Amino acid sequence: MDNNAVVAAEKPADVNTTLSAAESMQTAEATKCGKRKNHDTDEPETSVKGKKRRGAGGKKLRPGDRYIPPPQKRNPGVSFNQEHFSETSYYFEGGLRKVFPYYFDFKTYCKGRWIGKTLEEVFKNEFRAESIEYYQEAAKEGRIRMNETPVEDLSFVLRNNDHMRNTVHRHEPPVVDTPLEILADDGEVLVVNKPASIPVHPCGRFRHNTVIFILGKERGISELHTVHRLDRLTSGVLLFARTLETSQKLDQKVRDRQLEKEYVCRVEGEFPEDEVICEEPILVVSFKIGLCRVDPKGKECRTVFQRLSFNGRTSVVRCLPLTGRTHQIRVHLQYLGFPILNDPIYGSSAWGPHRGKGGVVGKSNEELLQALVEENRSQESSHLLDVTDDCTEGKREEGKKHGDSHEKSDGSSQRDKSGGSCEVQVDSCDGDKKLHGCESVNVNTNNTSDKEPENPSPATSNGNQSDAADSAQKTPSGTRDHLCSECKLVRPDPTKKELIMYLHALRYKGPDFEYSTCLPVWAKEDWEEEDE
Repeated sequence: MDNNAVVAAEKPADVNTTLSAAESMQTAEATKCGKRKNHDTDEPETSVKGKKRRGAGGKKLRPGDRYIPPPQKRNPGVSFNQEHFSETSYYFEGGLRKVFPYYFDFKTYCKGRWIGKTLEEVFKNEFRAESIEYYQEAAKEGRIRMNETPVEDLSFVLRNNDHMRNTVHRHEPPVVDTPLEILADDGEVLVVNKPASIPVHPCGRFRHNTVIFILGKERGISELHTVHRLDRLTSGVLLFARTLETSQKLDQKVRDRQLEKEYVCRVEGEFPEDEVICEEPILVVSFKIGLCRVDPKGKECRTVFQRLSFNGRTSVVRCLPLTGRTHQIRVHLQYLGFPILNDPIYGSSAWGPHRGKGGVVGKSNEELLQALVEENRSQESSHLLDVTDDCTEGKREEGKKHGDSHEKSDGSSQRDKSGGSCEVQVDSCDGDKKLHGCESVNVNTNNTSDKEPENPSPATSNGNQSDAADSAQKTPSGTRDHLCSECKLVRPDPTKKELIMYLHALRYKGPDFEYSTCLPVWAKEDWEEEDE
């Protein structure tokens, strides 16, 4: 639809205009679709005779009102492409894959509870990852825009359908530098061996350090549909559909339970030699960190366990989940009293002296959640607790708060705002498990071009480059932003061992296919923890 047709549809009836047959059809279609012009201004449009244009919904604007463009529908055909992949690049250090900080736009529409409030009120009450002084400075520099127009200060009063865009300096956590191994690619299905610590797709604080972006940036592979997901700390077989048709076929097989999944893990203690079947129902306690527990109110599920070996202290266990609940294997092993050896959530002492064995916790859900967060903070291991990257359900909240806490160089505590003061954020994924159209975000370089990262080195596909074993997470020279509090933080890097959980998706089998990997090193019978 061209703009002339839209303008013609909006002209008052008394304007003496002669339209061709084609123009008349375009006019009718434009009117039917309800399209409007001049979306990038707060001022009401005027017709050729000086009449004020009507506001949203065809109502005349009252004196003092401003025009607010109607919400735009998300395009389900849009996927991640080279524009997204080019936002920044990787560098490798200390056995880790790192991302150069970059500028990024988080976007959201005005929520109902914000209507009639000023931006300052909203930032003070809900977006507290940064001080109000930060948002005031960000507004002065044009980093906060309403309906694509920079706001001069935070006294801006929000109205229904207002669209907010917040440009931030984004930092991502490091992941292991293990390269992605492609197990199969026949044009319909792509199968990779996912290393631990890498999320499948953008979520929470992760974007470029994800399987989807690494495949796009280093292998030129895009337009992928997720068939299933693995937790960030879990490694192993991961399937993607290359086409929508293949995705729908595989989804149907999942619903019909025609797909078999086999995992292997290493657990604490001597697991029973005989086969163990756990059918305890599982309830999601917190979608924010993906926390679950056995509970009679939960969903029914079933997992079959078989011991493969025992080295005197720990056991290697084969796991066959017959249902697909969130953290099913990890929760059932905890319930049985054999948590995964290095599980940062379900092996935590926050569950009590018996660490949740038999479902005995002695804490409310709220108390349990708080204890888990506090324990991980005190141990400075927040990179292991999935506080902001629960990707299993395919949906995230808009405006999700981040609970990570890190130390400044002067020892004072500061809330982590990696992911860009992530309160102004859209859903990363839609609910049908498809990557297409799952993120409507853009990179802004217009009003921050003097602060864009100058990457010291280009993206590198070799994931085994290790330079400084004693490296620390700090903003590389040439990529710092004067408003960014994350740029001021210095903290130790996690080790590769800390980013790995001993749970691996070993095999994925369907009626007409089977994909598998070799056993991980830690799953071998003679493995000792000191070997790592």
